[in-house]
Amino acid sequence: MDSQKHDPSLRATLKAVAALNLGYFGVEFSVALAIGSVALFADSVDFLEDASVNLLILAALGWSAAARARVGMLLAGILLVPAAATLWTAWQKFNAPVAPDPALLSATALGALAVNLTCALMLARHRKGQGSLTRAAFLSARNDAAANLAIIGAGLVTAFLWRSAWPDLIVGLGIAALNIGAAKEVWEAAREEHRAAA
Repeated sequence: MDSQKHDPSLRATLKAVAALNLGYFGVEFSVALAIGSVALFADSVDFLEDASVNLLILAALGWSAAARARVGMLLAGILLVPAAATLWTAWQKFNAPVAPDPALLSATALGALAVNLTCALMLARHRKGQGSLTRAAFLSARNDAAANLAIIGAGLVTAFLWRSAWPDLIVGLGIAALNIGAAKEVWEAAREEHRAAA
């Protein structure tokens, strides 16, 4: 019998992380639309993606190792969705390069950082020995925390050094690059699991 299927601690963690991500998605998405921030938009889509990833992992815990490896490969593709959404939003921002409100940008990113650090800490103890699925969840939370620090920095630069849309755009594109890197790591881990299961 698969030990992950009966791991109440992991299940509780995944449920809590999914709920936190879904809740802050609504907050960050609303602010992103209100102030026209590419970076916050990218991060909000990432929160929605993280909630979906954690719910999918929760559903897949009782599956065979081979099936979980296939889900890991699927998750690698899902991790690319925020990157694609960010690139599209950035392209639109090039046509209307207005700087977002730096105070709201930084404050919202600070809240996102608190949520992502909480999620990363909760997932950290499950990231090894549980395969590509929980690794995907951990990498998402870790990368999001790094992205939040960059968004806070973009807000400070916009407020005090350079009143421009560029700091927000640059950070938004950096978030896209982080998601692509995480997708590659998850894909490689899932392929290795799939080979081991076969």
